[in-house]
This record gives sequence, structure tokens and C-alpha cells, in this order.
Amino acid sequence: MRDPDGLIARAGVRGDPDRDQHFLVDDRVLDRLPTYLTESDADSSHLLEIGGGTGALTDRLLAVGDRVTVVERDAVLAEFLREEFVEEIDDGRLTVLEGDALEVDLPDFTASVSNLPYGVSSEITFRLLPEKRPLVLMFQQEFAERMVAEPGTPEYGRLSVSTQHYADVEIVESIPKEAFSPPPAVRSAVVRAIPRDPDYEVDDEAFFLRFVKALFTQRRKTMRNAIRNTAHISGLEDPDAVVDAADDDLLRKRAGAVSPREFAALAGLAADVGRPEDG
Repeated sequence: MRDPDGLIARAGVRGDPDRDQHFLVDDRVLDRLPTYLTESDADSSHLLEIGGGTGALTDRLLAVGDRVTVVERDAVLAEFLREEFVEEIDDGRLTVLEGDALEVDLPDFTASVSNLPYGVSSEITFRLLPEKRPLVLMFQQEFAERMVAEPGTPEYGRLSVSTQHYADVEIVESIPKEAFSPPPAVRSAVVRAIPRDPDYEVDDEAFFLRFVKALFTQRRKTMRNAIRNTAHISGLEDPDAVVDAADDDLLRKRAGAVSPREFAALAGLAADVGRPEDG
């Protein structure tokens, strides 16, 4: 395996916190990351890596995947990857996509293992989750804890409901700041997301996610008040009709105590009675 410090030296770069660049340099962590995918029996025939950096993780993914596509927005780093891995590229095993992961056309990948740029980790995650592929992604610890949080806990929120709508998620490792160069300000965590269908029905996924987002903007209010106060966000035409039709016990709860299944049922009701123009 390529030495991460040697890769940084050959690239002639330094991580830049102002540009959200923190290179993972701990060999032990780098070696473990692909195992969280392979031990789940995920299809590793075409792995996607977002934020390739100097290629330390790319190198390890090539050892377990038939093909790897790496997306790198930094032109200098993308060119370095093309030079460092020229043999793997010539063999057709590696593709380097230069560009923003939120804008480039992603390939038909089978799974993703990535050390995400933290500033856009949420946006990238919600581009990947609907693809319904196994994911092993690194986040800030606090963000990861919100992804896996259960109803009734302080960390539970819109991110928890939206993430768990798509996948079973778990934190598989917490990573100290010292594993990176330069060290970030906070600890990191590795989340494994295995796609599955939710145990509830959602007819309009876009409305469901928007409805959840709206209600969590009023998480200190009861659901009764939150539904009424956020119609401009959720797009409800008649929020009072939703309140009149919903269960009283649920309306007395606050969003942080409402399960994804309850949100889904309420969103279905809201779509039926609160959006007459769609009916």
C-alpha cells in the first residue's frame, strides 16, 4: 500500500482547512475503511470515492474493488492522481473525474467509500442515499451522531429521519483528529449505510422529506402548531385541515419525539387533506 505521507510529499501539497482539505494519513484507519464495506458482503465491483485527495484511500480501494471512480474537485490533486495512478488508469481499473461531486454525472457505482469534504457532506450524502447503494462515509462526529439518532434523543432531527428513510445506518468507528493532516477542529466518525426500503409507505417522497424538514424548523413547538406555522415551507394549502384530521396524541408531541413511521403517516394525511389542488 502507498504511504499516505509519501503521497502528500510527491503531490507537493498541504491540506488547507480553509478549503475543507484534511488528508487522512493514519495507515490503520485507511486500511480499515474498505473492510467496513467488504464485511457487509457489498458488491465491490465498481467503487465510488468522493474527494480523492492524494490517493491514500484510492490505493486501498483499488485493492478490493474491480474498478474505482474517484471524484476530485481540486485540479492540482486530480492531475496528481492521474500521474500517480497512471498504470491503474491505463488498465481501465481507475477513472478520475475532475469536478464538483454535486455537479458531475456520477457513474453507475455499486458502493461508495469516501472521506467527504465536511462542508458539503450533507448535500453529497443526500445525492448518494437515493442511489440505494452501500455507503461507508466519514463525517464530523456530531453529524454522524445525528444521522443515527433515535426519537426522543437530543441528536434526533431532520437528518436522522431523512437518512434512516433510505438505509440502516450505524457508526462503525470514531476517528481522532490526529489521524488527519492538518488535524480538523473536531473528531470524525465513520458511518456505514446499508440501503433498504422503509417499513412504511411514502407515496410522494419529495413532499415527505420537505414536510419533515418544515416541522423540524419548529422542533420546540407541538406538532399541532408546527404544522400550522410551516405551511409556507411544506407547501400545505390547508394546514388546519391536517390538524383537524390528525391524531390528538400525535399533535401534542414535538417533532423530536415523532418516529419516521409516524412522520410518514402524517405526511400521507397532509398530502391528502392539506393539498386540495393536488387532489
